[in-house]
Amino acid sequence: MKNINTLGELKKSGYQSKNIKDELRHNLREKIKSGQPTFEGVHGFENTVIPELERAILSRHNINLLGLRGQAKTRLARKMIELLDEYIPFVTGSEINDDPLNPISRFAKDLIAEKGDETPISWLHRSERFFEKLATPDVTVADLIGDVDPIKAANLKLSYADDRVIHFGMIPRANRCIFVINELPDLQARIQVALFNILQEGDIQIRGFKIRMPLDLQFIFTANPEDYTNRGSIVTPLKDRIGSQILTHYPETIKIARTITEQEAKLDVAQSDLVYVPSLARDLLEQISFEARDSEFIDNKSGVSARLSITAFENLLSTAERRALKSGVDKTTLRLSDFMGIIPSITGKVELVYEGEQEGAAIVAQHLIGDAIHTFFPAYFPKIEKLEKQDQKTPYSDILEWFFTESGFELLDEVSDEDYKTILDEVAPLAILIKKYQPQLAAEDSYFMKEFILWGLVEYKKLSKDRVSEGYQFKDLYGSYISKL
Repeated sequence: MKNINTLGELKKSGYQSKNIKDELRHNLREKIKSGQPTFEGVHGFENTVIPELERAILSRHNINLLGLRGQAKTRLARKMIELLDEYIPFVTGSEINDDPLNPISRFAKDLIAEKGDETPISWLHRSERFFEKLATPDVTVADLIGDVDPIKAANLKLSYADDRVIHFGMIPRANRCIFVINELPDLQARIQVALFNILQEGDIQIRGFKIRMPLDLQFIFTANPEDYTNRGSIVTPLKDRIGSQILTHYPETIKIARTITEQEAKLDVAQSDLVYVPSLARDLLEQISFEARDSEFIDNKSGVSARLSITAFENLLSTAERRALKSGVDKTTLRLSDFMGIIPSITGKVELVYEGEQEGAAIVAQHLIGDAIHTFFPAYFPKIEKLEKQDQKTPYSDILEWFFTESGFELLDEVSDEDYKTILDEVAPLAILIKKYQPQLAAEDSYFMKEFILWGLVEYKKLSKDRVSEGYQFKDLYGSYISKL
């Protein structure tokens, strides 16, 4: 088809025009029938969002994706490009991608009337058929739809009454394309009103010109429920013209969240080869986001973006990488204390309520890390009861006894791997506990698990952990009380 260069050749080829909604529908039908994934690379929506999105496309609807930040709304919109035909023909020189078999602009109609079957045509790749506009308060009708261009009128020596003086905005230029308006509630109400006719009747009005131009567009809007109260709203008649409103959501399981983070994190090979990351560390990282969404210190109406886990994972590996580079080693294993390096990734991604502001963002971030450890601990080791009988032997008695006898130790942030292992090996009951309750644990994960036990005992108020200038000090809980007295 790309070798066809004139209207006459296009007609002889038997090419049939389709509007964009039929095009999306046809290609989606073919993918579903052949069992191909329709929105590859989007995880966790297989049984919720994607079926609704497929139904909306099959229904030829304009779509509003409604959800909190970091819920893959824009990614879904961009993935729809893959449902378009690879190439479509348009009249060469047309500003609005006129279909050669169904022209709508004056330019295309005049050119076809003049040249007939010799009218030149070009081919538009699907990657160029995606337009995106972030709704901001300064967006104007002229930006989206168009305006009279006095410079064009002067150059062409045309009257302002001549429709050739019109400069088309983004929406007409996106004819036969997918057009996305992100954060729709931020668009001023009077600008939203200008979309009414385009959505329902397909025509546009510019500065009093009566132009009947049946634009062919697939509209996708994205919106955040928080914006409805904080910054604006979607006017009711506009909502009425949007065929399907689809609710997005955050990952529902740790496994899905891990898949997303590992797919999206920007890591180079050198970094991945340098730092070994235990599976438990990856799960803990994801659990932090789950804890944040339930935290009393964080505004859950604002949401906790999936970007928190992604940037936190990047920071986590960078923390271990920096330590390894300073030590001059070629390989290192992630430590639980490296999680302190992700605090900047957390503080910039959450909106705190009043109680959270009182605590401070960094303290809230540390609470979230502790809460994730507290949640995971019973899945690996016996539950620690709040009330225990005096002198009753528990799985942790030997560890607590060691700390009572030895007065604890310091675990510095940048201690060498060799010294790190030596320090943890001194607490012999840790290895015994792991062997009993996690016998299948890989050898390379053992030291992270030892540290996990210590942090878990701190979270369950069995040990004390204090921040020193360059690391952490673990001590017997009651011994620390006595020393403070």
